[in-house]
Amino acid sequence: MMTASTVFLWFFGGLIPLCAMAYWLARGKALNQSLASGKRLHSLPGFYGLYAAVWLALPAMGAGVLFSLLHMFHIMDVPAVMLLATALFLGAAGLWLGLRHIHAEFRARQAVEKIMRGVLFGAATISILTTLGIVLSVIFESVRFFHVISFWDFITGTKWQPDTAFLIGAGRGSEGVAPPLFGSVPIFAGTFMITGIAMLVAVPVGLFAAIYMSEYASHKARGRLKPMLEILAGIPTVVYGFFAAITISPLVVEIANAIGFEASYTNALAPGLIMGVMIIPFMSSLSDDVIKAVPQDMRDGSMALGATKSETIRHIVLPAAFPGIVSAFLLSISRAIGETMIVVMAAGLRPNLTMNPLEGMTTVTVKIVEALTGDQEFDSAFTLAAFALGLVLLMLTLVLNIVSTIVVRKFKQRYE
Repeated sequence: MMTASTVFLWFFGGLIPLCAMAYWLARGKALNQSLASGKRLHSLPGFYGLYAAVWLALPAMGAGVLFSLLHMFHIMDVPAVMLLATALFLGAAGLWLGLRHIHAEFRARQAVEKIMRGVLFGAATISILTTLGIVLSVIFESVRFFHVISFWDFITGTKWQPDTAFLIGAGRGSEGVAPPLFGSVPIFAGTFMITGIAMLVAVPVGLFAAIYMSEYASHKARGRLKPMLEILAGIPTVVYGFFAAITISPLVVEIANAIGFEASYTNALAPGLIMGVMIIPFMSSLSDDVIKAVPQDMRDGSMALGATKSETIRHIVLPAAFPGIVSAFLLSISRAIGETMIVVMAAGLRPNLTMNPLEGMTTVTVKIVEALTGDQEFDSAFTLAAFALGLVLLMLTLVLNIVSTIVVRKFKQRYE
C-alpha cells in the first residue's frame, strides 16, 4: 500500500523530469521545423519548451489538487494508484496538445505570458481566499461564543474569571456555582500597555539608528552596523523571555524599590522594554531602506538653498520617507501585539486592569494560547473565547490600518 509520502515523492519527483523532457521535446521540435521550413521562429526556442512543459504540468497538478480537496472534505477517498494514473494521463494529454501547437510561426512567448498571467492571478486569488477563510473561521467560532456569553459583557467587562466555564457545556452552569466572567478589558489593557512600552523603546531608537546609518555613517560603517543591528531579529523570543525574567525584571524591582515604589517580579515594564529591543531591527531596517530611497537631488537642493544637514533631514528627508516609516511602525506594532513568549515568561498570566506598569499583566495572544492548549473541550466557552479575542484584535488591527492609510494619504497630498 502506498503511503502519502510515497505518493508525494512519485508525483513531484516524476513530474519534474517529465516537464524537463517536455521542454526539450518542444524546443527541439520548434528548431527542427524552423530549419525544415526555412522560417524564422517567432519566439525564442525556450518559450516553446516552456509552453509544452506548462501544458504537461498544469493538468497533472490540477488533478492532484482536485483529489486532495475531495479527500480533505471526505467526499471521495481516492486511491494512490488512481491519483498517479490520472495525473500521468492528463499530463500526457496536455503534452500531446502542447506539441500539436508547436510550429515556427506559433506565438509561444505570448502564450506563455498569458499562462503565467493566469498563474499569478491564481496565486493572488489563493492569498485573498486564504485571508477570507481565516476571517470567516474566526467569525463563525466567535458567533458560537457570543451565543453563550453576551457580546457587550465581553467587550466592556473588567473581570476575566473563566474557571467555571466548563460547567456551561456540561449543563451545570446554574447549580449554585458562580458564573464565569469573560470581560476582555483587562486583557486588552495589558496588550496596549506592553505594546506601548515596546514602541516607546523601538520607535525612537530604531528611527534614530536608521537616520544615522543612512545620513551620517560612512559606507563602511553602515555595512558593519546594519548586520550587527539585525542580529537582534534572529535571536529566539524565548531567549529574550529568559533575559527579561532573569535579568530585567529583578533590575526593575530593585530600581523601583530604590526610589520608593513597589514592583512585582512579573511586571509589564520588563517585557515591554525587552520587546522594544527585539523590535528595533524591524523599525530601523525598514526605515533605513525608505530613507535611503529618498532621491539625493532633494537633499542637494535643500542644502543648496542654505539648509543645514539636520534641517534637510527634518524638513525634506523624513517627510518624503514618512509613508514608509509609518509602514515600518505598523509592522513593528503587529510584531509587538503578536508576541507571546516574552509576556508569558516575564509578565505572567494574570489579567490585571491597572495603569501601573510595575504590576503583572497579560496580553491577548497569551490568553489565546492558554485557551487553546488547555484540557477543555473545543466547544467549551473557555476555548471559544480565544476566537472572540482574536476577532476583536482583528477588528482593532483593521481600524488601525485604515486610520494609518488615511494619515499617509493626507501626508502625501501635503508634500506632493
